[in-house]
Amino acid sequence: MSENNQGLSDNPSEWPKALFVVALLFSIFQITTAAFHPVSSQVLRAVHVGFLLLVVFLSFSLTGKGRPWQPAAWILGLAGMGTAVYQWVFEADLIYRSGDLTQMDMIVGLVLIALVFEAARRVMGIALPIICALFLAYGLLGQYLPGDLMHRGYDIDQLVNQLAYGTEGLYGTPTYVSATYIFLFILFGSFLEQAGMIKLFTDFAMGLFGHKVGGPAKVSVVSSALMGTITGSGVANVVTTGQFTIPLMKRFGYRSAFAGGVEATSSMGSQIMPPVMGAVAFIMAETINVPFFEVAKAALIPAILYFGSVFWMVHLEARRANLHGLPKDQCPNPWAAVKERWYLLIPLFILVYLLFSGRTPLYSGMVGLALTAIVILGSAIILRVSSVGMRIAFWVALGVLCAGFFQMGIAVVFAVVALLVAVCWFIKGGRDTLVVCLHALVEGARHAVPVGIACALVGVIIGVVSLTGIASTFAGYILAIGQDNLFLSLVLTMLTCLVLGMGIPTIPNYIITSSIAAPALLELGVPLVVSHMFVFYFGIMADLTPPVALACFAAAPIAKEKGLKISLWAIRIAIAGFIVPFMAVYDPALMMQSDNWLAIIYALLKAAVAIGLWGAVFTGFLSFKLSWWERMLGFAAGASLILATPISDEIGFALAAVFLGQHLWRARHKPVTAL
Repeated sequence: MSENNQGLSDNPSEWPKALFVVALLFSIFQITTAAFHPVSSQVLRAVHVGFLLLVVFLSFSLTGKGRPWQPAAWILGLAGMGTAVYQWVFEADLIYRSGDLTQMDMIVGLVLIALVFEAARRVMGIALPIICALFLAYGLLGQYLPGDLMHRGYDIDQLVNQLAYGTEGLYGTPTYVSATYIFLFILFGSFLEQAGMIKLFTDFAMGLFGHKVGGPAKVSVVSSALMGTITGSGVANVVTTGQFTIPLMKRFGYRSAFAGGVEATSSMGSQIMPPVMGAVAFIMAETINVPFFEVAKAALIPAILYFGSVFWMVHLEARRANLHGLPKDQCPNPWAAVKERWYLLIPLFILVYLLFSGRTPLYSGMVGLALTAIVILGSAIILRVSSVGMRIAFWVALGVLCAGFFQMGIAVVFAVVALLVAVCWFIKGGRDTLVVCLHALVEGARHAVPVGIACALVGVIIGVVSLTGIASTFAGYILAIGQDNLFLSLVLTMLTCLVLGMGIPTIPNYIITSSIAAPALLELGVPLVVSHMFVFYFGIMADLTPPVALACFAAAPIAKEKGLKISLWAIRIAIAGFIVPFMAVYDPALMMQSDNWLAIIYALLKAAVAIGLWGAVFTGFLSFKLSWWERMLGFAAGASLILATPISDEIGFALAAVFLGQHLWRARHKPVTAL
């Protein structure tokens, strides 16, 4: 069995028993608090961080190689959990003496800050802790800086109070979102993955597109888009679907770098694919105080354009290199795959309905998770029943259960799950299903660790920014530039996101840039959701751009190619990810920030034309190889369509018509063999 960078087997049953039990207790705590709310929000956040620290120190060694030395692991892990117990036991006292810390408060706060920094270093490397340490140093020493960067000065007890207590530091909004919405959705995806949803998606994509021109690469695009509906994690998609799609693409003639680039680009798009999207979407909804539905609605058209662009680039590259798909008889029947595991789609469809009907993500995630468990356990029972009538009766009963879900209390739902667990215990093969559910619980807890630790550590940045007001200073610089040129402000914000993303994941990248740059864009007239989506998109793109390109380096060992080469292909394939945010700023209808459906349809049409043109330009191929002047003409047409002024649109469509017209004429009168 392969092992990951934690020194742990991919099979949870092979983990150390203590870690298995801790991860299981973590998931049980999160489900219980989400369902019954037995503790305050502050205690929930503290215990969530305590569990994260315990899991990290039991899983990750000091050097990142092998398993941690157990005595030290337990000391650090229990110290982290001890900070949570302290917050729980002395909750009332801490509220009463808020801002006036005792010596013990100082010790516990300093220990918590140090442990979170060390845990983040073990999980994500040194880059994010260094950035957060710089902000921490600014909070302590900023009074000695010159000019606008100087602040009035803060003592260490003020910083500890800001970061370790209250809700503007380590226990800030990102940690709250991690402890509620995000954890439930990670568990939801973990249950579906363990139940075979990955195979359903890959078989379905393979059956529909595997035999088409460039079929293997199209399978990668479609399967990653489908995976994004349940995982919302780009790197996770790379290492799951990529194990199948990258070797398949290479087998049918795609270059290694291109195959890795397709998978990395498609997988990163999962974070903008509704309904689940990535963890950032939930943090964004909470930060700007809008329903999650509004965030998902704003992301829908850009996500379609993004994956449509990648699909188009793959198609053109396949045509250019004359790459064919698999023989149709070697592709699975897509509808047979759906028929075999259709019941797994029930929770997903209900989750989509709940999110888009205005229900809260917490409620939707809880319902989706409970229904997933019911469907998995119920299917294990009914598949042992030979009578067709009994099977139909079961699914009808399940449908009634789903329909009546809103009228039943959560206790009734838990009772149904408990009943199904009891039945599975006594039927043949049922215990295997229980093991699947158990593994889903512990795997979900482990998958939540990188997200949760990142959310906790970036609380340092949030706390220092809110304490010192540095965000307004930085925003002032952007505003000064934007008064003369909005485009330059957008480019500056984009570069900030890309540079930060060289060393840190999407979540802290978004939190930093949304705290500093997004308010400036808002002041320049960019709508609230669009300004935050702008920095979100380029936080994602940072995982594709060199020199770090996390998603590309995750694909490198599978593709057996250098991560840098994969990255260079990825940024060409992901051209929509660089175009759409700019188009949305100039025309917010592209993110459905308009009640005029004609304006939305027009924005979609214009964006599709621009992306189609740039796809041909960057591939260098349409129906045959493009000449240099055709590529320049196509680029100019696409660039003109990005701006939302009538004259630029007219110029863009006119140039696009000239480009396509002359190309079609040349194709008819002077056919050229594809190269």
